[in-house]
Amino acid sequence: MIIKTIRGPLVVAVAALAVGALAGCSSSGSGGTASSDSAGGTYTWWDPYPQHEDGSDWANRVQACGTEAGVTIQRTAYDTTALTNQALLAAQEGTAPDIILLDNPAVSTLAETGMLTTTDDLGLDTSDIDANLLAAGELDGKDYGIPIGANTLALYYNADILSAAGVDPASITSWASLTDALAKVTAAGHKGITFAGINTEEGSFQFLPWFWGAGADLTKLDSPEAVKALDLWTDWVKKGYAPQSVISNSQNTSWEEFLTGDFAFGENGTWQVNSAADQPFKTGVIELPAETSGVAPAPTGGEFITAPVQKDTSRYETTKKIIDCMTTPEGFVETANTFAYYIPPTKDGQDKLLAEHPELETWVSAVQAAKGRTSDNLGTDYPLISEQLWTAVQSALSGASSPQDALTAAQQAASSATNGK
Repeated sequence: MIIKTIRGPLVVAVAALAVGALAGCSSSGSGGTASSDSAGGTYTWWDPYPQHEDGSDWANRVQACGTEAGVTIQRTAYDTTALTNQALLAAQEGTAPDIILLDNPAVSTLAETGMLTTTDDLGLDTSDIDANLLAAGELDGKDYGIPIGANTLALYYNADILSAAGVDPASITSWASLTDALAKVTAAGHKGITFAGINTEEGSFQFLPWFWGAGADLTKLDSPEAVKALDLWTDWVKKGYAPQSVISNSQNTSWEEFLTGDFAFGENGTWQVNSAADQPFKTGVIELPAETSGVAPAPTGGEFITAPVQKDTSRYETTKKIIDCMTTPEGFVETANTFAYYIPPTKDGQDKLLAEHPELETWVSAVQAAKGRTSDNLGTDYPLISEQLWTAVQSALSGASSPQDALTAAQQAASSATNGK
């Protein structure tokens, strides 16, 4: 998740720092040294979940898929950034593990090095995977893994504040109707909306629904549509609908503001579902509106299960069995429940999740409308572009530049960075 929260490998590793999820503690270990016996033996597995230690439900599930495939899994957990960097190093040294779970923006980075197999190489069936989610792991027309689930952003609201201000959340279907709601709640003495505008990937992550919701494209940061989106955020701050703190807010600090009970709205992710339900005030959630109508595409968080290239290609048959075990409809639901409601990437999995948790319907819909940050074949250009985008957001929100000037500078810098790789 992003929250949970990238051409030479060493250069790319530095860029990877921008697109990682929120980091945890890493554990030590190495891949590529396990038994090469494809019929039995040990298969190596890396994932970005150090919070799930040996003996946890997640660790046990991973081992169960190994047992089903007739092998033992040697699992190593790193935080997200360390995992990407370790994987790039393993690619150089020829010590890659059999399976890596990667934060989705990192998939194209590793694919570009040539260290990942394609889904076709392994004979993996991706026909049931939602195309918008699968696209986050695509590079040059080839798929390099399968999403194990996805999280994304939506708009939480304080139902008590909206009711007192006479705002029906169902009426919020565009930027104009949301801004009107913000005017009403602030006139009633409450605070409007909080979000994360920090100068990191989290700032870009939270700005993208508004950017894409205006019809803007990441290859042209200074388009009129992009300027409209940054005008929107800047105007909210100028009018007091959003606090000055959004400039330095991470997603966590933004959420803490929403939990004070003073804000009508908070932009945040699937991972806050349980926290929202535990509050003393009534909460709800709506999808982020596009500029004029409909739902804005929000960026996807979540990991892909990938298979690095091995010298001993006979290992792939068992690797495929392990991946197949992890990506059944029931397996997707298990992942959803383990990781704070990752939404399954298939309709069957989504239907099974909703049968257990009907309250997640809005989140399923939001994921269906979501978009990968590296989609549109941006690949490893994305982190270079994203850095310029969050820099522009900072400049405009602080008043240092107008939205137009900030985005013009961002486009110039992004063009220079991507053309000079």
